[in-house]
Amino acid sequence: MNRRQVLAVAGATSLAGCTGLFGTEESSRLDLTVQNERVEPVTVQVDVVDMEGTTYEDESDQVDSGVARAFEVVVGSEGRHEVTVSGDDFRGQLAWSADTCGLFDGRVRVTDELVEVAGECVDPR
Repeated sequence: MNRRQVLAVAGATSLAGCTGLFGTEESSRLDLTVQNERVEPVTVQVDVVDMEGTTYEDESDQVDSGVARAFEVVVGSEGRHEVTVSGDDFRGQLAWSADTCGLFDGRVRVTDELVEVAGECVDPR
C-alpha cells in the first residue's frame, strides 16, 4: 500500500467511526425547558435517570419569575429514561424510550395553581 492509500483508508475509517457505520449507536438527548410563571422565583431540581438507576443529570437551579430555563442532557442509546422536575411544592415527570427516540423535547410550566408537563419525540429512530 502506498502512502495515499493508507491515508485514504485511515480517513474513511475515522469518518465511518464518527458517523456510526461500525455499529455504535448514538445516544439519545433530552432538550428540557422549565418555565416559571409564578410571581416569585422558584428553585427547581432536575433529575434524569434510566431504568437501571444511572443518573445523567442532577442539577438544581433558580428560575426567576417569567423566565424559562433550558437544560440539555445526553443519555444512553437504549431503554426508558425519566426526567423529574421538582420544587418545594410541585413535581412534574416525563419519560421516553431512547430505543425509539433520538431527541426528546420536554416542557414543564410552573404556575401558582398547577404544573403542566408536555413532551414529544422530535427525532424518531
